[in-house]
Amino acid sequence: MKLSVVILAAGQGTRMRSQMPKVLHPLAGRPLLEHVIATAQRLQPYQVHVVYGHGGDQVLRTLQHCAVQWVEQRERLGTGHAVAQAMPNVADDEWVLVLYGDVPLITEATLRALVERATASPDASLGLLTAILDQPKGYGRIVRDAHDQVTSIVEEKDATAEQKRIREVNTGVIVAPALQLRRWLSALQNNNAQGEYYLTDVIAKAVDDNIPVHTVYPADEAEFLGVNDKMQLAELERQYQRQQADFLMSQGVTLSDPDRFDVRGELYVGRDVVIDINCVFEGKVSLGDNVTIGPFCVVRDSVIAHGTQIKSHCVIEETHVGEHNIIGPFARLRPGTVLANEVHVGNFVELKKAVVDQGSKINHLSYIGDATIGKRVNVGAGTITCNYDGANKHQTVIGDDAFIGSNSQLVAPVTVGAGATIGAGSTISRDAPEGQLTLSRMPQKSIAGWKRPSKKSQ
Repeated sequence: MKLSVVILAAGQGTRMRSQMPKVLHPLAGRPLLEHVIATAQRLQPYQVHVVYGHGGDQVLRTLQHCAVQWVEQRERLGTGHAVAQAMPNVADDEWVLVLYGDVPLITEATLRALVERATASPDASLGLLTAILDQPKGYGRIVRDAHDQVTSIVEEKDATAEQKRIREVNTGVIVAPALQLRRWLSALQNNNAQGEYYLTDVIAKAVDDNIPVHTVYPADEAEFLGVNDKMQLAELERQYQRQQADFLMSQGVTLSDPDRFDVRGELYVGRDVVIDINCVFEGKVSLGDNVTIGPFCVVRDSVIAHGTQIKSHCVIEETHVGEHNIIGPFARLRPGTVLANEVHVGNFVELKKAVVDQGSKINHLSYIGDATIGKRVNVGAGTITCNYDGANKHQTVIGDDAFIGSNSQLVAPVTVGAGATIGAGSTISRDAPEGQLTLSRMPQKSIAGWKRPSKKSQ
């Protein structure tokens, strides 16, 4: 069985009150449409076709990395018309699954169940995803006959008072054989309240052709919820994040508050991980066993190894943190930083492209950039590596067991030898030999009678 997926993503989304096409608004850090494409591709279809329209250039530019076939809908004349735009690229022996670019939480499991239900029969059939709602207002209703067989879908604007009382609703997701779908689409008419060609009308045409309509219910109502405004987008964001939180807790993670937690990418966790409130994980993040993340931290595309403690208000980006480190509070680890085991990086310390070996400490108010630091080094408060000369970046190398006094400036390129001591307040612009004290302070002196400047009177 060859399956092609058609994703409808041409709508303008006027209620979003934004110049950005609706399907590009982010959920969990990725465009709505990208979520749907990713789910579709997990089905391993023959092809994925995305029908785009409003803001097409922006959609193509933003999602150019996605392996899909792009199909433009120049006139937006309804969902049936949109699917028809993709059909010239679909062979008659394929099955077509129709999804929506603004319905991001549909799951692979539900779609597989729908496809399997529709394709189980040797004869042609149609699969339809429906749901039972206590408050069905706004949805098309599923009309069934006395034998409980689906006969049609009636949009709410066209429904009678009796039909509006029906609680089973259409989600819009269907799977159908391409040969029959092509014929049904060509026969659609737009004599309805909206003057559009409804995809839902193919249900009645399938019934007229004596083709059975098989229905499947999703596991969760959130799966078919769409986004039409910023309030709905926020609701789905929390739905998504709660799903991530529940999954992680099922894997043994302790979350201080599952409702104050965000994953905007992929988070891999070991055993006995503890995450405090209001933490954000972006890109691909891996947390080893017994890692503790304090409140208000942001971790992006990083690995944090076994037993490390990240204290509150830290920002960690594209960094590898070794075992049993203590980071923060208020530390920033920028891209290219690699920390070995048992490293301490304290409050208001910023590292960038810094490689720090085992047992070294940078505990207070320092900037270390483009540097290689050996084992058991102590970097005093207020130390900076002056890595930029106005045109180029340069390296600082600090050997094992060196001691860098507070308020020192290491002007790169420079090497501090193993076991060297840099006196507090020094500016080091030449290599400091190993095992020696190096300092650059002027002799202290006091000037008698010196007076501070005073403000001139107006």
